[in-house]
Amino acid sequence: MTTQPVHFYQIGSFAVGNRLVDDADRTVQSNANRTNSIDSGHRACQGCGEALGARYALDAAMRATGGKIVAVNATGCLEVFSTPYPETSWRIPWLHSLFGNAPAVATGVAAALRVKGKTDVRVVGQAGDGGTVDIGFGCLSGMFERNDDVLFICYDNEGYMNTGVQRSAATPPAARTATTEAVGPEPGNSFGQGKDVPRIAMAHDIPYVATATVADLHDLERKVERAMSMRGARYLHVFVPCPLGWGSASNETIHLARLAKETGLFPVFEAEHGVVTNVSTIRHQVPVEEYLKLQRRYAHLFGKNPRPDIIERLQLIADQNIARYGLVVDDDDSKEVTA
Repeated sequence: MTTQPVHFYQIGSFAVGNRLVDDADRTVQSNANRTNSIDSGHRACQGCGEALGARYALDAAMRATGGKIVAVNATGCLEVFSTPYPETSWRIPWLHSLFGNAPAVATGVAAALRVKGKTDVRVVGQAGDGGTVDIGFGCLSGMFERNDDVLFICYDNEGYMNTGVQRSAATPPAARTATTEAVGPEPGNSFGQGKDVPRIAMAHDIPYVATATVADLHDLERKVERAMSMRGARYLHVFVPCPLGWGSASNETIHLARLAKETGLFPVFEAEHGVVTNVSTIRHQVPVEEYLKLQRRYAHLFGKNPRPDIIERLQLIADQNIARYGLVVDDDDSKEVTA
């Protein structure tokens, strides 16, 4: 049998993989001519999941709209590391809002474009979990209630990382932060608090709600493009690990995002008008302990005084997610759910 060497043409390009498959199967990031909505030179931490999530999501939105989007960005890590005065890493029309009003500002931009008759220019709002789940929650709910024509993306790193790793309403139970210290009979963040914003968004009966992680680029890009094909209020919740705040290795970001999904702690699904339409099932279910032990924010659950009781409670949360969304299906990588 004769063989032929395969040549990889990567010189002079920052394109990411997939370049030996058919064009239709490639990610946006595999194209050397992609937008690079957020360019190199920003000041994100090494291994930052939020920088990856923003680049992937907005490049996909640019492709879906033919390069016609305006992005509104709340105060937070993404804004701070990408726009240190007088510099910017953004190569698209981009506005900075306050910490808590990005959904309202995005709504105003969409209204102004509609009045000007520029219906082909689309609006994307974006914020971290602090600006979405906490400070901007009221504005976000109002945007959903009015069904404003905005895709709002939350990059969820589970805390206020920019201001010193404080707890947010997206911080998981038992996690150590600067405001939920690892002390007392139940160390770390309390159980039974916080908000599940994807489910709250579904309760508003908006056209589209989805969750995604930076570990599955094809899935994330597909969901952005699906959202941009629709009108009205749309919400995308993206899981973006934070090495600094989580105390994880910078080269473990993608692995942690994958483990969050494979344990069931972060369910990945889509919903339209309040009804779950598709879930990304777990291929090989992983115990939550495998995910927790890679992060120093959970170090108090291991070591000299381990807390298997708390780990068991976290496992129960994962199991409940698996049951709620039907995340474990034998011999099937995805499951269609009908109403």
